[in-house]
This record gives sequence, structure tokens and C-alpha cells, in this order.
Amino acid sequence: MSLTDYERKRDFERTPEPPAEPGGEPPAPDERPLRFMIHMHDATRLHWDLRLELDGVLKSWAVPKGPSLDPAEKRLAVLVEDHPFDYGEFEGVIPEGNYGAGTTMIWDEGSYTAPGAADRAAVERAFHQGLDKGTIKVILKGTKLEGQFALVRLKDGDGKNWLLIKDRDRFASPREVLELDRSARTGRSMAEIRQQELGRPRAERLTYERAAVDLRGAPRAPWPESFQPMLAELVEAPFSRPGWWFEIKWDGFRAIAEVHDDRVRLYSRNQVDFLESFPPVVEDLKKIGFEAAFDGEIVAVDDEGKAQIRLLRNYRSGGKGRLVYYVFDLLYLDGHDLTGLPLVRRRELLKQVLPRLPHIRLSEAIEGEGEALYRRAVDAGLEGVVGKDGASTYQAGARRRAWVKVKVRDHQDFVIGGFTEPRGQPLAFGALLVGVVQEGELVFAGRVGTGFDDAERARIKAALLPHVQSDCPFRQAPPLDTPATWLAPQVVCTVSFIEWTDDNLLREPVFVALQPERNPRLVVRRERNVEIPPPAPRRFRRSEDAGTPLDVGGTKVVVTHLDKVYWPKDGITKGEMIAYYRDVAPLMLPYLRDRPLSLHRFPGGIAEKSFYQKDVEQAPPWARVVPIESESRGEVIRFLVCQDVATLVYVANLGSIEIHPWNSRVDHPDHPDYLVIDLDPAEQPFGEVMAVAHTTHDVLEAIGAPGYVKTSGATGLHIYLPLGARYDYEQARTFGRLIAHIVQARHPTNTSLERVPAARKGKLYIDVYQNRRGQTLAAPYSLRPRDGAPVSTPLRWEELAPGLRPAQFTLRTVRERLDKDGDLWRGVLGPGVSIESCLPALQELWAEAQAKRSGPG
Repeated sequence: MSLTDYERKRDFERTPEPPAEPGGEPPAPDERPLRFMIHMHDATRLHWDLRLELDGVLKSWAVPKGPSLDPAEKRLAVLVEDHPFDYGEFEGVIPEGNYGAGTTMIWDEGSYTAPGAADRAAVERAFHQGLDKGTIKVILKGTKLEGQFALVRLKDGDGKNWLLIKDRDRFASPREVLELDRSARTGRSMAEIRQQELGRPRAERLTYERAAVDLRGAPRAPWPESFQPMLAELVEAPFSRPGWWFEIKWDGFRAIAEVHDDRVRLYSRNQVDFLESFPPVVEDLKKIGFEAAFDGEIVAVDDEGKAQIRLLRNYRSGGKGRLVYYVFDLLYLDGHDLTGLPLVRRRELLKQVLPRLPHIRLSEAIEGEGEALYRRAVDAGLEGVVGKDGASTYQAGARRRAWVKVKVRDHQDFVIGGFTEPRGQPLAFGALLVGVVQEGELVFAGRVGTGFDDAERARIKAALLPHVQSDCPFRQAPPLDTPATWLAPQVVCTVSFIEWTDDNLLREPVFVALQPERNPRLVVRRERNVEIPPPAPRRFRRSEDAGTPLDVGGTKVVVTHLDKVYWPKDGITKGEMIAYYRDVAPLMLPYLRDRPLSLHRFPGGIAEKSFYQKDVEQAPPWARVVPIESESRGEVIRFLVCQDVATLVYVANLGSIEIHPWNSRVDHPDHPDYLVIDLDPAEQPFGEVMAVAHTTHDVLEAIGAPGYVKTSGATGLHIYLPLGARYDYEQARTFGRLIAHIVQARHPTNTSLERVPAARKGKLYIDVYQNRRGQTLAAPYSLRPRDGAPVSTPLRWEELAPGLRPAQFTLRTVRERLDKDGDLWRGVLGPGVSIESCLPALQELWAEAQAKRSGPG
């Protein structure tokens, strides 16, 4: 059938409707039933278009009053030009000046057949016969329309006028089906489609020079359902740092903008729709002629160009202020996911593609000079600054230290006039009620409910109780929703806050300190008083900060602060630690390759604070990073995988004293390569730990299972059984529990299987619960953050003898042993034991253990 009339009426450079071109044909006829849909079309007049698939096109009738389920209603249906099969996917806005200009909705869709037709070919034959005779019978199966309908050609006119009539069947009904006015495809109303769809001719939309844009490293990916913004951590003071980019922290609403499939979306970090709230921004987004997802902040600026949150909050009702969407990140571009690219690449792409529009602007950033930008923000009365590591990837929905924010906070003194009761919590008080002196009277300034812990609250309350009085000290009693205790206006405190609101109240107040020497009568509202910290002293020269490049197997790895002492009592430096890991890499790497890592990082050495890291915010391009979905949190975590010496040196340079690999590999994350039994003593001497280990070895030998032992690097021992990834974690853990029960039955007085420490009553813990996805232990040859720099060292079973001390295997002693003995643990990564083969012997040992527990008779 011809689509000539369809093409003649449309300019496909000016309409988003699908062209009639090859490639839009439907699938082969025998693969699926014939398709129907009804478009609701608000053009010159609102009408409905019935479309029935036939011979690769959509036969179409315009139904002015829409279909009806009532057999008594005969609705005029005017035969119009055939439409291409792909028109069944179209829902949107046809721009003004085009044929059929207006909003189009997929009102209903589904499949159809013909009465008595056994297959698709029979349906098509019946349709052709009906066209010739002037009566077409179809049975619809849609979301709104079901049952048999007839199209009957009228004898007047040129044969284009037909009647659409519902046959009498169980689906017939007098109810008005047209009241169902939402899209069968997207659930949107006509108004929502108008708001979201671009509705502009393609030729008039703004695009970019595609040939100049480098998308290497950005994988092709389908369009996500939605985007979750990456969040910044709050830090106390500004800083400057090479490789970091700093920008203004806008005082507005965080917003994701999408331009996709000829429609736009604009929504908050909590998925609140902004389409109706900020029309000027939406209209500018509709001018963009490429597929993209942006991250930014919507602000309302006053006549002086300063962002004012109150203007933004009142924009819909008052319409005051000029809306600007400041865009600072590009997440997706024309079929490519950009979130895995470093920030500097994403910003460069953003600069290349973002058009300059009245209500959309690029949020400018400067490299390195965070403190200077913070001082400018203070001078301009802005909210603060945001700093971002230029190498950081975009961690959707996560709060990471690769992005930080520093808020500009005013500091002033206030008189405490009372405190509120806590809301259902055992606290000394809920919030302080503070004010300033105006014309000799105390005027309420706000509630201060943060900035103190429980102990501080108790100390503050003790200082306030001597000043309790029955009368409210404020000129006008503040509106409160909890009971208050009033105070004589004698005690002064310092409070930090963002700004004064239009209601003369404090925004985001935080308690700083009591000021017992301050005269309360002199506490008045003052001009802005922001403390700007002096530039942070540089501990290292800039050249030293940049680090020392090492050639590691042909890969350049930058290492830093090699002289920093990591083990103070032993004088062992970070440089010595890196050298150790480089030396033992040939033995250690087989136990790290293809395994997600959990890093225990000590950037200041073992005497300073440490932290665990799983999610890798950034890594060199040559290091392998694997995204794995967290079972507990349901979010994707980017794990580092150590494949080579260069990556091991990189990990050590991060301050990762301990290295903890998964028991399973990335290609079979639910099937561990070995079973782990962790002998974890309380206060038992190491001789008792060795005795339990020997018992475990005896049990393993009895059931035909090889076992390998190593020091934990602390006070315990680790015993591994190779499994060869043949079983899942639950099977491995069940096997381990059976072994542990038998071992514990032989040492009932000094061992325990209780997971809760208090329930063990000081006994040695036989732990098999490390056999879970994502659980880790220190790897063979891993250092431990204890005095002496001990190493988790593989042993021979015969070495478990009196006189053995875990502390004898250290960073400075173990290399000689390794040079002589090599890797004693190669069998751990072997084919693995058959649990099924071990079960008969294990059942016998289990029966013996049970009999021993129950005693004679």
C-alpha cells in the first residue's frame, strides 16, 4: 500500500513524526498478531484516529467523536491516508505550521483479529474483503477497547465516510470510555505531553558539531529510566588543591534535566517533577536538538544577579526574579553513558555541547584555587563553594568525598531566652530559643537545635537552669509546637548560620559555644560576620605533592610521601611498605587477581584514623574497576580489582596497609574459590589457638579435605579449604558449620560458635560466617596495622609447634623466608574438594560428636 499521500503532506525536517522509509517495516508476519492503536489528536479539533495494521502500514480512520462501547452509538469514521508502521510509536507534539499540528497521544493500543479467522493470513484476507465490500469486522484486544467492532462504509460521498459501531457482546457498555484520558503507553495526560515534548521543528533545534566531540571511553548504553544525582560531603573549611575544580554553590534547587525521544523532563534529586514549576527553563530545554542528561541547580536571581532562595520558593505564586538553570555536569550524550568518564572530560564535553540560552547557563569552575573562590563567595554574599576532584567519575546517588561543599556561615552572638522540650527523646532539651536586643527589648531570632551532642546539651542545661523564670523574655512570644522553659536573658552564646530570612529569623542555625563573659545587653544584630580561615599551610612543596613517578612493569605509577612514618614504634615508612608489596607481588597477586578488593586505608599511618573503602571514586585508566550491585543496599559499587604489580603499588600508595580480597571472583561472584575457617582468640595464648587448628586439620584429613593454614597477622589463624568455585556461599557455609561443630565438640571448654561476642564468654571463636558474598579476610602476605608490621603468612602444618609466634613474621623478616620457601599456598587455588565425597565421613564424625555431647546411656 502506498504512503505517498502521507509523505506529501509532511516536511520531516519540521515534524517529529516518523518518515516513511525502509527499516520501519513490521516484523515478519508469522511472528506476532496484527496491531491496532488509537491516537487521541488535539489538532484543529480534538478527534481520535483508529489505526489497523495491514500489509506493513496502518490503515487509518479519523473518528471525530471518538469510539464508543455502546452499540446504540454509531460514530463517524473518515478514512484518511495510510500511515507508516512506525507511527504506532509516535506520541508527542506536531509543531505549528505542520499538517496536523497539535498534541498526539497513544490513547489505546493492542492487537486485533477477525471473527472466525484461524491465523494472521486469514485476518488479512477478511480485512481486504471487508474493504472491498464496505463492511470490516474486527475483534480488538486493547487496554481500553475490547470486543468486536464493525466499520461500515456509507454509500454517500467518495467512499471515505464510514461508521464505527460496537457489536453486542460481553464488552458492550453504556459507560463513556473517552473519560479514560491518559496514554496507554506512558500514562501521561495531553497536558503533560504538551509540557514535556519538544514540539519544535528539528531544523530549528540547537545542536553541536558532532565531529568535534570525542566520546572515546564513554560506552554506548540505553537511556536510563531516571538519573540519581551525585552528592557532595560537607566540610568545615575551604582548601586549594591541584587537580580539583571549584565552583559557586548555588542557593537553589538541584535538578536533573533530560532531553530524550522528543520530550523533556526536569526533576529534583527526589524525583519531584519541575515541569510546571519552572516553565522558562522547560521552554529553553525544548530548544535543544540532541539527546542529553544534565545535572545542575535552578536558581532565581534578583536585580543584582544574586541567587535568592526565597525568590525561587515563591516563583510560582509571585513570578519575581529571573530563573536560571546553572548546569555543571553532563551525564549522557547521544547514546553514550558519560558517568564513567573523569569530571574534567565531562566538563569539556559540556562546554562543547551546551547552547547558550536565556535561562540555561554553564556553571563556571576554576582549577585549584578553592580558598580564593571562597573569599569571593563571602564578598558577594553567596552560599559557598563546591570542590570536585577532576579525576572523579559520577557516582549516581552516592555521597562521596570526591565532591565536597563548604558553606559560607555567619557567626554572631545571641541571648538565650529559653529552651524547648525534646520531642520524645531522652535529651536535656530540644532547641535553644535565641534573640537579639532591639531598643532595650529581646527580639526572637530563631531556634537552635544542632551543634551539640548529648553531653554538651546536659552541660548547657546545667548552665541555664539558674536563670529559669515563668515569663517569656521576648518582646513577642514565638510560635512553638513544643512546651518551652523561659529564662532570664542573662546567658549569651555564639551561633553560626547561613543568613537572615525575610522574616528576620536565622536560616540553618548551629550552636558554637556559650559566652559566659559576654554582656547580654550589648548583643545586637550586626552586619555579616563571616570568619575566613587563613590559607592552609602547605606541608609539602608543590613539586613533592605531585609525587614521584615509578616505572612498574612499563606502567608509570605516581607514589607520594614516601618518608611518612606509618609504624611509629618501628620507624617503618610508607616507602618501605610500598617496596614490600612490590617485592611480594609475584606470590601475592594470584590471591588478588579477578577479586573485588576492600581496602583498609591508613593515610596517616597506624596511629592515625583509618577507613575502609570498597567504592572506588577514581582510579588510573590502566587499573581494572568492576561495578557490582550491593545486595544489602541495592546500589552499584565500583570495586578495584588488582591484576598486576602496578595496581598493587597504586593500592599501597593509597595507604592501604591491609588488603582484603573477596573469596570469589568477579566472573562467579556467588561461588567462592575456598572455604574459610577463622580461629579468633579472645585472651587465649597462641598455643591454644594452634591446638584448635591441629584438631581442625585432623577433621579435614579424616574427611579427605586438604586444608591450608596461615597466620592472621594478629593473634589468630586462618584455615582455607579449596572449593574451586563449585559451590555457592550457602553450601560452603553449611559445610563449614558442620566442620566447626565437630571441632568445637572436641574443645568444649575453650571454644565457641556464638556469633555475639558477649555470648562467647571469653572463649576462642571458630568463625565460619566469613563465607558470605562480599565478606573478606586479610589476603596471604598482607601487612597488618599493628606494631611490628606483621604479615599474614602461610605456614606448613608442622610449623604449628611450641615457640611459634605470629609476631616473628614481619615486613622486615618475612622476605627471607619467602625467598627460601616460595608460596606454600598454591593448592588453595586448585580444583577444590568435592563436598559430596566428604559427607559420609563427615556424618560419621558428626554422629560421634553428638554421642559425646549426650554422654553415656
